[in-house]
Amino acid sequence: MRRRSLLPVLAATALPFGASAQAGWVPDRPIRLVAPFAAGGAADILARIVAEDLSPLLGQQVVVENRTGAGGAVGTESVARARPDGLTLLMASQATHGIVPNITRLSFDPATDTVPVANLAGVPAVLIVNRDLPITSFAEFAAYARARAGQLSYGSAGIGSSTHMTMALLLHMAGLDVTHVPYRGTALAMPDLLAGRIIGMTDTITSALPAIRDQRVRAIGVSSPAPLPVLPDVPPLGADVPGYEVLNWYGLAGPRGLPANIVTTLHAHMQTLLGRPAFLERLASQGAQPLPMSPEEFGTYIARDRQQWADLVRATGMTVQ
Repeated sequence: MRRRSLLPVLAATALPFGASAQAGWVPDRPIRLVAPFAAGGAADILARIVAEDLSPLLGQQVVVENRTGAGGAVGTESVARARPDGLTLLMASQATHGIVPNITRLSFDPATDTVPVANLAGVPAVLIVNRDLPITSFAEFAAYARARAGQLSYGSAGIGSSTHMTMALLLHMAGLDVTHVPYRGTALAMPDLLAGRIIGMTDTITSALPAIRDQRVRAIGVSSPAPLPVLPDVPPLGADVPGYEVLNWYGLAGPRGLPANIVTTLHAHMQTLLGRPAFLERLASQGAQPLPMSPEEFGTYIARDRQQWADLVRATGMTVQ
């Protein structure tokens, strides 16, 4: 695999959706926003931020429902099979739409069975390790792993999750042999990391920040091309593994057949949120970077991301489950 960035290029421009579009659809019941990963992960945290601020705009409560399993496929399928009435939405992500379709035989296809509505934000990953290990940098991590090739394990939010694939890509590019142990969310992997049963994991900044700030784990590298404001002293992993960049994206999607007026209304409301300084501050506090784009641009973005992970699967010979 050619060592290239997995950070898609996009234009974060003002979008041609005015306030009049918001009058196109008014929900008459509460809306279910499915977060297809466990509570405490980035998808869950961002879904709850969106739900809290989106509810007043819609005039109905937006309720977050965690439906976990199969790297996000269980929750994604529940939305794909739902009625296209705007009352069931998905916190879609790189895992659900870019990664899982490449490594799992699904009974549905997120590309055709869901509709992109509005991208929300991109979240870099951070490599965290057990604090009791003599590892303070990626160079020390690599040396430690090479001396124990095949003996160490790392955790993830599940097979095909972004936390699995960002770590798999890093290990592939660095030439390291560390065994993957999937969990049903990185929050569930954390106890084993703290106990030293796994050496570490790549997690989104959003879900890893509490443990880093509490000094329960040590952050040794980020997947962004430069240090992040929330972790200014943690260097980019690309400094040790040239070409390594990953941005985990999150956004709203709905079932296939979702009417255009519902897509337009939801998209307009999301753009309203992304224009509010207080909302942007909440995203920034979680290490998230806003990624506004039209539904059409969002669909193109998803397709490009899916192809990039397909390249990794072919290069590493991963087995399709």
